[in-house]
Amino acid sequence: MPSIPLTEPHAAKNGFKVAVMGAGAVGCYYGGMLARAGHEVVLIARPQHVEAIARDGLRMETATFDEHVRLAASTDPSAVQGAQLVLLCVKSTDTESAGALLRPYLAPDALVLTLQNGVDNADRLRTVLPQHAVAAAVVYVATEMAGTGHVRHHGRGELVIEPAASASISSEGVAQALIAAGVPTDISSNVRGALWAKLILNCAYNAVSAITQLPYGKTVAGEGIQDVMRDVVAECLAVAQAEGVQVAGDVHTAVDKLAASMPSQYSSTAQDLARGKRTEIDYLNGLIVKRGAALGIATPANRVLWALVKLLEGERA
Repeated sequence: MPSIPLTEPHAAKNGFKVAVMGAGAVGCYYGGMLARAGHEVVLIARPQHVEAIARDGLRMETATFDEHVRLAASTDPSAVQGAQLVLLCVKSTDTESAGALLRPYLAPDALVLTLQNGVDNADRLRTVLPQHAVAAAVVYVATEMAGTGHVRHHGRGELVIEPAASASISSEGVAQALIAAGVPTDISSNVRGALWAKLILNCAYNAVSAITQLPYGKTVAGEGIQDVMRDVVAECLAVAQAEGVQVAGDVHTAVDKLAASMPSQYSSTAQDLARGKRTEIDYLNGLIVKRGAALGIATPANRVLWALVKLLEGERA
């Protein structure tokens, strides 16, 4: 087996300290990309990953490189001390509790960027952290933890972030650093609409992939599945319209194209179910069901997918 090079970061021009809270597949990918570009990065992760990263560095396996990247890792939320940028990558179910863990150690001028599924994480985080310290982001990336301390990137990786600024860092500065690190990044004044566009993609794909334990390319080839997905999307758009959300982009085209761009990707919900972990389905199809009920909008397709994932989640817990 060929050896994998160990990458020692070179100091980035105007570099800053970054902490990643909840360094699973998403957090390891973005934290690793920033570390490769020379920023000081600490991953706050589970013990088995911390041990592997401390010993060997973070293995980043992508289509263009396969390297061990040297960076810091810890199991302790206090490792966030001194960070100017915090990437919050925990599950939506853990948003408030993670924010409460960070609060005693968060620098007064830090910016916390929510790299999560769902549409309300930033709002929920602002209930436990200062309002100015939080900015929402939309994440389009296909990754998985392929082993301890080993993140595998399957495709995409772009971010959309909302305008925000702390005393020491702004969305513009963050975007410039991410772009320089090889992460396509846009700043949008309609992040709410972009979050809803991503939510609708997740509602269309995640539960189907989870229930069948199949990747996107195989699910869309199933008989009747694309009709189910169209029903899901129509319900989501009806709820969004009633909420007054201006959904960003052409959602129907985005849904049609996603499987082609990530044919071998399993949804995060499918990965959670396969590992016997609690899923985020309450913040995906479940959120559409909940908001639809409150607004008097029927959401039968989303309700069926939500209920089936909840049933499987209980079976595998």
